[in-house]
Amino acid sequence: MPKKFKPEIKSKRWKPDQEEPLIEAWDGEKTYFFDKESENTIYSVDTPPPYLSGHVHIGQLLHYTQIDMIARYRRMQGLEVNFPLGIDRNGLPVELRVEKEYGLDMHTTPREKFVAKCREQLDMYEDEVVTWFKRLGLSFNTYERKGSYRTDSPDYRAVTQATFIDLWNQGLIYSDYRPNNWCFECGTTIADAEVEYTERPTTLHYIYFDVEGKEPIEIATTRPELLCACGAVFIHPDDERYEGCGGKTAKVPLFDLEVPIIESATADMEFGTGALMVCSYGDMADVMAFRDHALEPIAAISPQGKMTEAAGKFEGKPIEEAKTAIIEELKEKDLLSKQEETVQRVPLCWRSKTPIEFIAMNEWYLKQVGFLDDIREIAKETPFYPNYHRQILLDWINRVSVDWPISRRRYYGTEIPLWYCNACGEPVVPENEKLEYYQPWKEDPPFDKCPECGANDGFKGEERTFDTWMDSSISGLQIIGYLRDTVLFEKAFGNVMRPQGKEIVRTWLYYSLLRTYQLTKKPAFTEIWVSGHVVDEHGEKMSKSKGNSPPPGPFVDKYGADAMRLFGVLEAGLGGDVRFSEERLAGASKFMTKLWNVARFISMFPYSPEMEIHELTPVDRWVLAQANEMVKRILPDCERLDFHKPAKEVRNFTWNVFADHILEMLKGRCFNSDDTFSEDEQKSAWYALHKTLSIILRAMAPITPFLTDKVYRELYGEGGIHRETYPTPQIELESELTQHTNLLQAVNAGFWAFKRENGISLREGVPAAYIPSALKPWGKDLQAMHGIESLEFGNPDDDDYIMIALPEREVAIYILPPPQEE
Repeated sequence: MPKKFKPEIKSKRWKPDQEEPLIEAWDGEKTYFFDKESENTIYSVDTPPPYLSGHVHIGQLLHYTQIDMIARYRRMQGLEVNFPLGIDRNGLPVELRVEKEYGLDMHTTPREKFVAKCREQLDMYEDEVVTWFKRLGLSFNTYERKGSYRTDSPDYRAVTQATFIDLWNQGLIYSDYRPNNWCFECGTTIADAEVEYTERPTTLHYIYFDVEGKEPIEIATTRPELLCACGAVFIHPDDERYEGCGGKTAKVPLFDLEVPIIESATADMEFGTGALMVCSYGDMADVMAFRDHALEPIAAISPQGKMTEAAGKFEGKPIEEAKTAIIEELKEKDLLSKQEETVQRVPLCWRSKTPIEFIAMNEWYLKQVGFLDDIREIAKETPFYPNYHRQILLDWINRVSVDWPISRRRYYGTEIPLWYCNACGEPVVPENEKLEYYQPWKEDPPFDKCPECGANDGFKGEERTFDTWMDSSISGLQIIGYLRDTVLFEKAFGNVMRPQGKEIVRTWLYYSLLRTYQLTKKPAFTEIWVSGHVVDEHGEKMSKSKGNSPPPGPFVDKYGADAMRLFGVLEAGLGGDVRFSEERLAGASKFMTKLWNVARFISMFPYSPEMEIHELTPVDRWVLAQANEMVKRILPDCERLDFHKPAKEVRNFTWNVFADHILEMLKGRCFNSDDTFSEDEQKSAWYALHKTLSIILRAMAPITPFLTDKVYRELYGEGGIHRETYPTPQIELESELTQHTNLLQAVNAGFWAFKRENGISLREGVPAAYIPSALKPWGKDLQAMHGIESLEFGNPDDDDYIMIALPEREVAIYILPPPQEE
């Protein structure tokens, strides 16, 4: 009596609710524990710590799942993976949110109270992001606070401050009064790297300027509110329209200022009238012009976004209100010739999206211009995935022309560890003998006397904080114990990889390379991985501010975390943008169902892992060779940390080769219900299916960790899949029969097409068939697969057709399509 086979995998369908128990198992088994004492090579992933500025969205999660694939892949390669959870909790966004939600003004609220409100907001959002990271299967070392980091923790901030003191002692920190990018909404200086540009319509105003001994000239400007800050008029030396004007003076309308007319090649003869109004802080070109010609700057706009006393009767008015009033007065006094609509390139704060101005004030700076050649070389030599995104970094390095303003006039950030002597006013930093966290705005310094003047009259603490990139830029050092764990740092430094999005190349990546080089004189990373954006169905980047980023809950509940992860990696190659689509997400979930069904079918048959390859039938060695060829195709992209093509390749092999051809062909031998095959042949088939399934599961484990681990635990090992070895090509799994794979698939397709065309069930057999001679090794399995009673093989020259006989019908000839090239 035929043996009955029952699946070891009991559940008939893969469902999302089967994922969460695995998270608990991983936690309990410490599957992803980082052992810093391990003798294996340490591979550290400097994951971008998410900023807690609001609720988690799908785009954010898809980005992090792809970073997780890197950690999982390297872990399965035998590396000791250091993949710490970090949370970025410093900076402006939380301050702005607290001001908005609680109706507070930072500068008029007691600092302790405001900081406490910021921490309260951050704690709420942190719980949410950590919950979703776990639900999506991110394999961090641990989710416990010990073993992860927060950028606002005393330990983290102490390291940031210690690096500042180190740079101070190297002579790389200085203070200066100069114009900087100023965001009125954020209420602080921002660096060039935090400025983005947009184009918007505006008006070009043609204004009359009286000229000494000449007819008035017209000057076109989009910023009439800056007339009071005009320091000169530039004309091009070759511009015949202004012959004889150079060296004379012009009178600024409304404000009775007399300014020099200077011949300068920087004047654009094609813009407006060719004459240029040069204002103190109109843009960076104006700033440079004032410096080059030793002009006396006039501050027209205050840090509060209002006109200063230099604006005369317009003092105190907001910028736009003053602009409107000035234009009206110019019209009343016939000083406005005409107006034209134009498009203007406007600098914006990348956080608040509000236009910035140049405001002069005293700030602390970190020298960077002198390091650009070194950083450029590092950028050229460090492996970049994908390579074309390297250019984003190089383009930014080539744009840097001034040092980095690192001080910010905000509260929730790492404090600058400085105190000012009450006697001489000199700034003093603590000794860098031990790691301590300082809060100068509320603490006395760790010294009594001023090292400059020797006085002990007390000190005033610095109230400003660091630019948040001063903290974020040392995350790659922080995660390997810099200044805290010398042993770990010496073992791990030199094998840190940086994954991140392309939008923060000029900030996080650039500053990390700069800071690490300044502190260690070595490159920060051994690999740099830069992803694209996740965009909505219209191609717009998903973001909380745009409101086009749906919450993940409904999609994860419906399709599962594995489907979400697979969707993200299938949609685009590394560096490209992923366009979110629920329809395509549903398509990804269908593959999870297919893989589960394949595994459940195979689970019916026993597995003897001790079986030797030479004991297998030639067909079963061919089966393993097919899996081996798949592994060869996916590994190059895996090594480039791009799992797009590997995911497509494994899906295609599993669905279109393994399920459609191999499983269907070996079913007869696996069941052997009519004893056509020997026991050894049956066991060989069982082994081939299980071995191939194991390869598929391990190849997919970094991408879809839940289903692969569930199946692996039920069939191959209670410890799960994630500490197993990633598949590599095996010489012993190669087979010459792979050269006939396309022919075999064509013959199968021919049988199926023939039966469909003749209204015959695919399960119904045929009396006789004639197939190419190259397929003799598959003869018995093909007979069982297609129900062929009598099978004959053609001559080697006749491998382009098959003949199939049916009861009481003529023999049909089916011409095989030409074989497809690999």
